[in-house]
Amino acid sequence: MALDKRTQFLKRRLRVRNKLKTVNAGQLRLCVHRSNKNIHAQLIDDVEGRTVAAASSLEADLGVIGKNNVEAAARVGTALAERAKAAGVEGCYFDRGGFRYHGGIKALADAAREGGLKF
Repeated sequence: MALDKRTQFLKRRLRVRNKLKTVNAGQLRLCVHRSNKNIHAQLIDDVEGRTVAAASSLEADLGVIGKNNVEAAARVGTALAERAKAAGVEGCYFDRGGFRYHGGIKALADAAREGGLKF
């Protein structure tokens, strides 16, 4: 029996997150969420249970409100990298959730790397 899209997404998300938890325990997690209209990213400290830095395409100062394309993702990644540097964060690991690593997710990761984050 074929699995529907939602089930495949949830299986991918669990597989990615479980692998990252075993390999990168104690580091910050760069978590990405993509919807049809927007893209969000945040650096999460799982040990303390708090968000260190966050960026979203819903922010007016980024100038991409309501857009979920490669350009918007790149701006969100750059903004997140700047905020992470201001918070004193240099390294993290990338949690793409159940989303495939292409398009906007890849653009966000590349922009965050160019901004100075190491993962």
